[in-house]
Amino acid sequence: VAEELDVDPGRISVITAGTSGSPNEGYTAGSNSMESSGMALRQVAAKVRQVLLEKASHQLGVPVENLNVDDGEISSSLPNQSVTYMELIGGKHFNIKISEDVVPKRHDQYHLIGNKVPGIGYEDLVTGATTFVHDLELPGMLHARVVRPPGYHARLQELNEKDVREMPGVVGVVKDGSFLAVVCEREEQAVQASKRLSGLAIWDESRGINTENIFIQLKKNNRQSLPVIKGVAELSAVPSIKPPQNSSKTITATYQRPYHMHGSVGPSAAMALYENQEIKVWTHSQGVYPLRLALADVLEIDGNRIHVVHVPAAGCYGHNGADDAALDAVLAARAFPGKPVLLKWERVDEHSWEPYGSAMQIELQANMDKSGKILYWNHETYSDTHLKRPSSHGKKSRLLASWHMQVPKQAPHVKPLTGYHTGIHRNADPIYDFNDRRIVKHLVDNLPLRVSTLRSLGAYANVFAIESFMDELAHSCGRNPLEFRMDNLSDYRAKAVLEAAVEKANSRIISKGGGHGRGFALARYKNAKCYAAVAVDLLVDDYGSIKLLRAVIAADAGQVIDPDGLRSQLEGGLLQSASWTLKEQVKFDEKGITSQDWESYPIMTFAEVPEIETILIDRKDRPVLGAGEATQGPTAAAISNAVFDAVGLRLRRIPFTPEMVLEAAAEA
Repeated sequence: VAEELDVDPGRISVITAGTSGSPNEGYTAGSNSMESSGMALRQVAAKVRQVLLEKASHQLGVPVENLNVDDGEISSSLPNQSVTYMELIGGKHFNIKISEDVVPKRHDQYHLIGNKVPGIGYEDLVTGATTFVHDLELPGMLHARVVRPPGYHARLQELNEKDVREMPGVVGVVKDGSFLAVVCEREEQAVQASKRLSGLAIWDESRGINTENIFIQLKKNNRQSLPVIKGVAELSAVPSIKPPQNSSKTITATYQRPYHMHGSVGPSAAMALYENQEIKVWTHSQGVYPLRLALADVLEIDGNRIHVVHVPAAGCYGHNGADDAALDAVLAARAFPGKPVLLKWERVDEHSWEPYGSAMQIELQANMDKSGKILYWNHETYSDTHLKRPSSHGKKSRLLASWHMQVPKQAPHVKPLTGYHTGIHRNADPIYDFNDRRIVKHLVDNLPLRVSTLRSLGAYANVFAIESFMDELAHSCGRNPLEFRMDNLSDYRAKAVLEAAVEKANSRIISKGGGHGRGFALARYKNAKCYAAVAVDLLVDDYGSIKLLRAVIAADAGQVIDPDGLRSQLEGGLLQSASWTLKEQVKFDEKGITSQDWESYPIMTFAEVPEIETILIDRKDRPVLGAGEATQGPTAAAISNAVFDAVGLRLRRIPFTPEMVLEAAAEA
């Protein structure tokens, strides 16, 4: 926007979404922000610049082509002939229709795009001045905490809350079926009252969670199976496996990923105000409009009576507890009209009740000829859905508290997603030049844990499997893994990032000692967005512990808008993926989730972060490609391949904990 308007970036204010005025773009998801929202804003800014130049031309009596713009001031070569954007706008709305008749700047006209610009908002983040939803303060506000059941299927049997109502500062107890919340004058009072209320509640815990091995359930349970053709799942019969007759070698492997958390460092929160038969909600949801629809369904009111405003909170790629906290806050606030109610989840709430990333099993088969050429490729992915975000579902709902109400809502039945690289089959179709391929997605029913969207959806596990398998295939026929991949690639942009990452990784000797390994992997997110190759150096010690030493990322996201922002996305994705791969796994028993804190669900620490070097291939003449999820899959496979390079072990089940490494060594 600043580039098209020729103003300093500091002059641009970006407001967060709200249902009272911002465009309805659904969810912020899928690495689409730069490609869709960003390019739309670029077009808007180009149109605005044209309109303002035409206004200035009329006011100054100078042809548009003789005008220059410098930080919002339009001037001609004649003295005392200038006017500012602000003077031309006059505090009014433009009231113009944006069209594509105005062409944005060419890349050779840029002075901001692609260059380093001062960060905006960082100082407030570092000094604590940024206001998150947790920090909101309104006159007369109250504070609330929710008391969840002790397990997924537990329901309230008996409650005598008299003692809680008499505690200092307690304004009331909200009870609707098995939904419980305490509302107090101060936050610390709500914390204490919720603990007391939890101790008084008696629950029916007769129904437990199915604790059979999740990977057995993935293969055993009923499922809907669809063939994937050119990235799209088709509602047709799955073809049988038909390897070619001239195949001389068949190799198979199975890869597994457990349930993963979003693990937002700050638990979810929301504020709600019920006043004059209308509801206002402050939330960190990634989709204010779909959330409004979901709330309206649960409350059975007209959605126009609900106004949802986005307020920043802890980062989350995907669907965590933010939307659920919003409904919690609304249910609490509805009991106290005219009083804003700020409701915060605690760590145990977030860890135990958020929708997780689905557990997955991927089974691969390759048939090769005597020269090592891949003749046939078979890929089957077994998983729960990766999309249970809330929206309008009529009499049903995907919001947590709705399932616990006196008249509970049921979760809507999940149907297979068929779109291009969507959900389970995201990146299941390799970017390699395999002429004969069979790709199948299996949507498995009745799995034990609540799941939804987590960064990259199925791509993380699918790329982990594909790129680990490509490494295995190369070694099986005595080929160099890089050359083997190159021989199966025709996409020059994919080749470029792979070569760049490997060349940079090979430019330094990290360790000459035993247990050192180097591995790499490649993917193009959704086979349509950012290309990313990752190379990893690591050490594996005698006890199975893996230490990351160095990582190299090479990426092609088309035209680079903000180099620092792009690096942050890619490197943040690498670190999150490395944490998933080495450490993370949701654990549970028949009663519920046992991974309820950072000790039982460890994540990567600052001390474990490796050195990272990032190479950006700037295609100035090509469209922008979404990059927010590009490194998730390649990172996992690069680590796996590096472990094989280090100690000769193929790790196919995530996470690669010391116990898993030692188990693999024993089996080998």
